[in-house]
Amino acid sequence: MKRHLKVGIACYPSFGGSGIVATNLGTELAKLGHQAHFFAYQRPFRLDLDQKNIFFHHVPVYEYDLFKYPDYTLPLAVKMCRVHEEFGLDILHVHYAVPHATAAVIALDMLRVNGITPPCVVTTLHGTDITLVGRDPALLPVVRYSMERSGGMTAVSRYLKEETERIFQPSRPVEVLYNFYTPSPTSRGRAEVRRELRLSDDDVLAIHASNLRPVKRIPDLLHMTAQVKSRRFKLLILSGNDFAPFEPLVRKLGIEKRVIVKEKVLDIDAYLNASDMGIYPSEDETFGMGILESMSHGMPVIASRVGGVPEVLEDEKSGILCTMGDVAAFVAAADRLIEDAGLRASMGRQAKLRARGKFSASTGVCEYVRYYRRIMGECR
Repeated sequence: MKRHLKVGIACYPSFGGSGIVATNLGTELAKLGHQAHFFAYQRPFRLDLDQKNIFFHHVPVYEYDLFKYPDYTLPLAVKMCRVHEEFGLDILHVHYAVPHATAAVIALDMLRVNGITPPCVVTTLHGTDITLVGRDPALLPVVRYSMERSGGMTAVSRYLKEETERIFQPSRPVEVLYNFYTPSPTSRGRAEVRRELRLSDDDVLAIHASNLRPVKRIPDLLHMTAQVKSRRFKLLILSGNDFAPFEPLVRKLGIEKRVIVKEKVLDIDAYLNASDMGIYPSEDETFGMGILESMSHGMPVIASRVGGVPEVLEDEKSGILCTMGDVAAFVAAADRLIEDAGLRASMGRQAKLRARGKFSASTGVCEYVRYYRRIMGECR
């Protein structure tokens, strides 16, 4: 029997997809008996610290008068060293090349200088580190350096793998390991949550969960909501950031009674279970974690045909793909699903089957463990 692993996980603790993915992975590893050691400046918002085999190591962000701006990379590297010295990590799994992979390779060098065999580094690329940060000439060299010094690299979609290879021409292969998701049990049933949201039995509730960054195209989402014909249509936005900047547009469009906003929700599955479809008009998605979460709850999803989304959502099977920025197409798709309950149900069934088959936690975590063991054999 192979021994359990000790895996360090560095991620952003925010509402964004990468933090959710990292938390899901660590949680599933812990269930299998592996240790999951999280590094972040605050607790990842979905991380259950009471779960067995879960450890959280707070990374302080120091502010000295000498530095104009506080630094995170260096204290993260130091924390990685200290945790490895105490626990003997097998893997440092870092999500995003900068700053997490950069901190990890600094930690490796510090450990070697002190005569300590370091853990293997696996860097998972999520998108922004390649499509935005990686294109910045000022940062591209350090992104490339961090990737090249990693023992292994993974991408969350074929699209991102191809973009990484096109931009960076890495010397080592990039492995595609898809994100995964399994709904968590919730103590609140669908009827109870819909009562809380003041919905009638006939209302059709669409859900959108994101950090509201410009790439998510929230104005498109609101314009679409204003144009949907059915009075039964309502939109629930689970927001990882302040929704206030969008409130003037809500008032201008006269959709105050159609839009419900909940900020920084922990019990996301309760609201997913109470919804009828997902809507994601993003201009770029390397995977689309919100799409997968909606599909896992048996909902069809309307989304932009961009990036890695077509790898997750099958057009006209588990949802409807539209041209990015075509608000009229999104409106037509929503009207179609609202009026045809049978179509909504059949697409929802297909969505659930695909999500819980191809993108299940049991499949995803086993793929990662196999990858960890392979990289450990190659880098030591």
